[in-house]
Amino acid sequence: MKAVIVKGAGQAPMYADFDEPLASAGEQRIAVSAAAISHVVKSRAAGTHYSASGRFPFVVGIDGVGRLDDGRRVYFIMPRAPHGSMAERTVVPAAHCLALPDALDDVTAAAIANPGMSSWVAYVERARLRPGETVLVNGATGSAGRLAVQIARHLGAGKVIATGRRAEALRSLEALGADATIVLSDDQDALEQRFKEQFAQGVDVVIDYLWGSSAECLLRAGAKAGAEARPIRFVQIGALSGAEISLPSAVLRSSAIELMGSGIGSVPFERMLKSIDALLQASAPAGLRIATTPVPLAEVEQAWAKDDSTRRTVFTL
Repeated sequence: MKAVIVKGAGQAPMYADFDEPLASAGEQRIAVSAAAISHVVKSRAAGTHYSASGRFPFVVGIDGVGRLDDGRRVYFIMPRAPHGSMAERTVVPAAHCLALPDALDDVTAAAIANPGMSSWVAYVERARLRPGETVLVNGATGSAGRLAVQIARHLGAGKVIATGRRAEALRSLEALGADATIVLSDDQDALEQRFKEQFAQGVDVVIDYLWGSSAECLLRAGAKAGAEARPIRFVQIGALSGAEISLPSAVLRSSAIELMGSGIGSVPFERMLKSIDALLQASAPAGLRIATTPVPLAEVEQAWAKDDSTRRTVFTL
């Protein structure tokens, strides 16, 4: 069968032949119809993600949409290695398959599951977001961040603050539920002041897709301007601006900031699946929106490098 394969460390994914998967007891064989690129898929393919196995060759992709042998349409996640989702067929533990609502098409389901899950799990499982609370999404202009704004509103946030580098993209978030926006300028003093103004009004949850200097600035501002003893649940999800920060110990000693992460390994897998199911079931009724670029799987080698954070590339079969 045809699949997207990484043959060795540091090698780019290629469209080639791979052995047909054979389902074992407790597994389902799936005829794949759609699978999306995501940050975790890219970094696992490059061997840089903390969950990468380091074993080659393997088929790229951790999730997708397809049909079981009996015709049922499902979303699936974490195929059995070395099989992945970017192939004509794959094998997945039966418990890793979720029935899809009829109102959600294959491309949208494949596109929305991973980026939407990142904030849904962070809100529900990590931050325990409560209705009426204020959320700040740091890095809100990419696909995951735009969904984080929409999902915060869907889950009952009273106020949503969005940050990002592109002013025009931030303005478009107002139609998706953002009440306030902050441009991430290079002037750290001015940026910290803008953050402090928001923290002075009350911020309950920070969802961070960037890390790096903007996260440092947020933590300093929260410690200085947040109400005494009022918890600020800071949930770290992505590191698009850098893998490390400099965090003065006084930031944590002088505030009620609760710093935590959300990702593979931070939440029991069955609860992560429950969150993905809730997201998929809510996507159409809640009107969650994500921009997509469908591309035939055979064109993966050309499309891989062109993928960007504003439109989710979805490979179709």
